[in-house]
Amino acid sequence: MRDFTFQPGPAVLSGAGAASWLAAKMPPGPCLFVTDTDILGFGLADDCLNGIQQSGRDVVIFEEVESDPSKDTLLAAVEVGRDTAVSHVVGFGGGSPMDVAKLASYLLGSGDDLDDIWGVGLATGGRLPLALVPTTAGTGSEATPVAVITCEGGEKRGVNSPALTADWAALDPALTVGMPRELTAATGIDAMVHAVEAYTSAKAKNPISDLYAREALSLLSANLVRACEQPDDIDARSAMLLGAHLAGLAFANAPVAGVHALAYPLGGLHHLPHGLSNALMLRHVLQHNSEAAREKYAELAGIVDPSCVGQGSQARCARLIERLDELSAASGLKLRLRDHGIRQEDIPLLAREAMKQQRLLVNNPCVIEEDDARRLYEAAW
Repeated sequence: MRDFTFQPGPAVLSGAGAASWLAAKMPPGPCLFVTDTDILGFGLADDCLNGIQQSGRDVVIFEEVESDPSKDTLLAAVEVGRDTAVSHVVGFGGGSPMDVAKLASYLLGSGDDLDDIWGVGLATGGRLPLALVPTTAGTGSEATPVAVITCEGGEKRGVNSPALTADWAALDPALTVGMPRELTAATGIDAMVHAVEAYTSAKAKNPISDLYAREALSLLSANLVRACEQPDDIDARSAMLLGAHLAGLAFANAPVAGVHALAYPLGGLHHLPHGLSNALMLRHVLQHNSEAAREKYAELAGIVDPSCVGQGSQARCARLIERLDELSAASGLKLRLRDHGIRQEDIPLLAREAMKQQRLLVNNPCVIEEDDARRLYEAAW
């Protein structure tokens, strides 16, 4: 067994009403509450906000977070937090509010300049106390030290540092019950991609990340379609939320790779939801990787389809890819780029933009060059 390191995630509060338990954990002083207008409009944050306010703390709500949040949005949140001298931060919502909350808490606490910390391990200062509450079962952002922001020209840039790991994560399945089917499907596929790519990560795969990835894939693959078809099934919602969190812990330590690298330009340039972007590229990137990752894919295949156990590694590898594609289709997602307004003439630009994601591509089981990316987008079109 090779040497490895594993960074644990936040303390977890799990169960119905878990978000309202955070008030007892937070320090005194004003709270910067980072979310979006839909979350507030649907009333999902009401119990959490009431708990914080009833504890005697002031709440400063920043609700301007958009999908694929921009650098300007992040810096606006930091300015609000600085002007009101907040003592801690809560991120409440999907991956976008949580990513903004993570970086806002760090920039407020450290005083660092954002442009000095892009990349891996460059954010080494202190941050404000931070709690994260996911309202989707997919991004795993509440578990990770990673935050992704959309910069000039639609380029996705990330910060990856243990300093961004939250103090607390509240996993409350009741908050996910109202998700539309398409969002349930897209975020669920996103979480499964996290598990698969962590398990095959070329850079930092290790026995503990493998353990989390396998359990995450088991929970997610068994409950995705059930959660889509029976949206009020709290057990399925709980399983999806826990699976997404475990997948987050896995890829926080064994980083994601080619699927995400090719998905990012679809979000940055065409504003497709992140989970959908991953679903669109999943089958094609895994087929590209299938020779290099055959044994690892074969190990995962029995999790998503126990009937293939005992078959040869090539057959099991193929079955994993096929089964993940079946689950994507059964969830109701449309799996062609053309279904989402992407034109064939957009493909060369997408391939060039994907090459900017070298921090992800280095984790892929095999090389993806620009010509490969163009071919994979063509296959997905």
